[in-house]
Amino acid sequence: MQKQISSNGLTKVQVLIMAIAAGVCVANVYYNQPILKDIASSFGVSEGEAGSISVLTQVGYGFGLFFLIPLGDKINKKKLILCLLTCLFCFLILMTFSQNIVEVWILSVAIGIATVSAQVILPLAASIDRVTTGKTVGNIFTGILIGILGARVFSGYIAEWLSWRYVYGFSAGMILIVTILLQIYLPNVKNEYSGDYLDLLKSTLQQLKRFSLLRETSLIGGLLFGVFCSFWTTLTFHLSGAPFNFQSDTIGMYGFVAIVGALMAPVFGKLADQGNSQRSLTIAVSLVIASLVIAKIASSSALAIAVAVLLLDVGVQATQVTNVATIYTLDAESNSRINTVYMTSYFLGGAVGTSIGLLCWHLGGWNLVTWQMLGFTLLAFFMIVRPKITTARINKS
Repeated sequence: MQKQISSNGLTKVQVLIMAIAAGVCVANVYYNQPILKDIASSFGVSEGEAGSISVLTQVGYGFGLFFLIPLGDKINKKKLILCLLTCLFCFLILMTFSQNIVEVWILSVAIGIATVSAQVILPLAASIDRVTTGKTVGNIFTGILIGILGARVFSGYIAEWLSWRYVYGFSAGMILIVTILLQIYLPNVKNEYSGDYLDLLKSTLQQLKRFSLLRETSLIGGLLFGVFCSFWTTLTFHLSGAPFNFQSDTIGMYGFVAIVGALMAPVFGKLADQGNSQRSLTIAVSLVIASLVIAKIASSSALAIAVAVLLLDVGVQATQVTNVATIYTLDAESNSRINTVYMTSYFLGGAVGTSIGLLCWHLGGWNLVTWQMLGFTLLAFFMIVRPKITTARINKS
């Protein structure tokens, strides 16, 4: 069955299915974070070797973003999404039966690459709904965020009561279901780009030269997602050690708190539609700073960490929704390529944040990690308020 675009854009059912599919898909990048210790024990490897799983998955995701997502401007987006989901299903089945840490590393990269189908869904929605882009993107991005955050809850519980392998087995089943739903409900969109693949990649890089706003939002997004990944990767080790000594299922419970933050995403998307993107970003990053201060000064309090999780996720997710809604107003015919630039920077920032976070954990524990995250966040905050500071100086003089 082929669904065509209605004159009113996407239906509520289509948006809902796209949001669920995007969330189920992108969750596969984050299932490993609460279960790193379980995987390490299963194969008898160190925490550092297990921690590489998160880095490799994010690197694979970044690779897929740059080399595969631009194809959404050239070939049928629906076919591209279904092809990637089919590959993801196969990789998840292989991960379920992996025999050693090397296989897990290789499959982590492959899963990261195939998971980028979620980032084809976003520009597809934006290209259809050009009136309330922020609202529609915000709704689908909420699905992505709930997938990211719910992944930790899901994997923590499954690993605790069954095994970490079942996490990937159940995920394969969910991917199969959403693939069928997308085949039925996903609309077809005519693509405008007619050049070859190499020209497409060159054109993707040219988007950076075309739009200074894209350069700025990409850097801000990468920095904030680096903070997000540093926080969640090292939080697993922080909560599993003294004074908490929490198990995987308890650590996963913090994902429930974070999901509340994800539900705020459409609100900030509407602000972006109204032209209030800078105010939205200023508020969002201020919340992240507040959360990290709490996490630093009250590092031994489970309640304080929960408050920090809530503020951090509201702030980070609001930043990303605002950025995504803003960049989709630049050039509708280049949405996939623009999305590629932003999301590649976004997830490479996550990979860098994870790597530096793990390094800081080994060198100085939670105290050093929180300093690293504050550094990233303050740099992003300066980039956001800098135009205001410059304007104020000019007006004063």
